[in-house]
Amino acid sequence: MTSILKADTIQDAAGNNIINENANTITIGASGDTVNIPAGTTFNVQGTAGTGFAPAGRVLIKEIDASDVAAVSFLNGTSDVVFDTTYDQYQLTFSNVKVVGDEQLRLQALSAGSALTSGYIGGASGNVNNVATAEGPTAAFLETYGDVESDYILFGVANFYNVGVSSSFPSCYGQFHHERSSGTMQSFQFSGTYNTTISNFNGITFTNLGGPNIASGKFKLYGIS
Repeated sequence: MTSILKADTIQDAAGNNIINENANTITIGASGDTVNIPAGTTFNVQGTAGTGFAPAGRVLIKEIDASDVAAVSFLNGTSDVVFDTTYDQYQLTFSNVKVVGDEQLRLQALSAGSALTSGYIGGASGNVNNVATAEGPTAAFLETYGDVESDYILFGVANFYNVGVSSSFPSCYGQFHHERSSGTMQSFQFSGTYNTTISNFNGITFTNLGGPNIASGKFKLYGIS
């Protein structure tokens, strides 16, 4: 036999609400209460998590699935993207990136929506075709040191600091890897700073050097507090 208990409110012996339903909103407990979920319990969220249930630390801001584009950009104030003091750090991940034809790629800062193509200081170290290599990019936070070949993928991560702080230089560090037709891997760790205060910094862009488009790839921007 199936039993059904119907009630809008369930209270404890002292008359305090334990569960309350009102206008399709369910409230568990009351202000000051502690709600415990026992060890071993599986807690599944199958709907849309509201702002009060956002995971601490790392929040997905925007995801872009690139398809035959010249650049992938995240612009402050567009499509829920923020680059300000909301987060202490911003992180960009990129995976399965392919280009239409062999081409170098760059990760650059945006100022008033335009890519900044000079003024960076930093360095990168890694290997190309199993040969140790060191570079010092001046045109981007990240620059692939050799073409990303059309049949092979690029992937990596970039972390950004000071992008929403006035009178500070935007900085970035991370790593990237891409396969090569020679059967080897181009693999680098990089770090750099835009060596001038950018009063109107408003985003980042992942772009080619004017050659073939980015054929595909998944790009995700996170805020980290």
